[in-house]
Amino acid sequence: MSKIGVKIARASVKLFGRLPLGFHYAAGRFATWIIRDVMRYRRDVVMANLARSFPEKQYWELEQIADAYYDHIGEIVAETIWFGASDGKRLHDSGVVTVSGADVLNRCFENSPSVTVLYSHCGNWELMGGILAYPVSGGGRLVFGESNVRVVYKRLHNGFSDAFFRLNRVAPLVEENIACTVESSDILRYALKHKGEKKVYVYMADQYPYQSAFDVGKFMNQPTKAMPGSVKLAHKCGHSVVYMKMRRLGRGKYEFDYIPICDDASRVSPEEMLRKYFDLLEEEIRENPSNWLWSHKRWK
Repeated sequence: MSKIGVKIARASVKLFGRLPLGFHYAAGRFATWIIRDVMRYRRDVVMANLARSFPEKQYWELEQIADAYYDHIGEIVAETIWFGASDGKRLHDSGVVTVSGADVLNRCFENSPSVTVLYSHCGNWELMGGILAYPVSGGGRLVFGESNVRVVYKRLHNGFSDAFFRLNRVAPLVEENIACTVESSDILRYALKHKGEKKVYVYMADQYPYQSAFDVGKFMNQPTKAMPGSVKLAHKCGHSVVYMKMRRLGRGKYEFDYIPICDDASRVSPEEMLRKYFDLLEEEIRENPSNWLWSHKRWK
């Protein structure tokens, strides 16, 4: 039944998602009203996270950030549905995402055994699957293709949600071929098996750790633990490691940028790489506080 439900949901997205993005933003405003004002979804979690992260701000300032955050969540819903019905040409022509810092990513790919990319819940992470279709600033291009990219993910407990989002996130690719994803419990075995092949391994690295964790010190004014698997593997295999910054420039405008963390992870401790990652993430959040996933129970 779950497979049938996923097929129905994907067919609905393919049909509904073909409508213009402006239509989806209008629907997104309705979603914001439901989530923020009717359900008051995790409002206490959002306000607690904000208050602890920005102790210098007054309550009305925190409420402004929270309201802007919920507006952004509505836009993520709209963009995700639109993305799920898009092909590469539509993504390229839309201008929703521009890739900056491609020279950094290209250099790392050409000069390293493989590349580890660490990104976060900033911007709209559901748009990641179109990275090879988005225009590159300055007219350049990324030097690798679909066969080189492996996105590492944690399987969702709900089978329907897991199957639906895995398909939606690779919608611009051949939908039946989702080999570009690797489940986190399999990544060590996979990477060692394919050690002789150049890959770009992409990890979401800011969620609450669900297994063994490193203490990375203070992040957003709070003691923080993080999952070390990505940087431990990069250290073991000598990958280059980069931070992916997902700037939100305005509604329907994002910029993916790449910032080096290290060129050879075998020479840098996993703890040092994670600390650098969280320093860059905090800098990004402070630039645009409403751009991060504040309803996530990051600190428990």
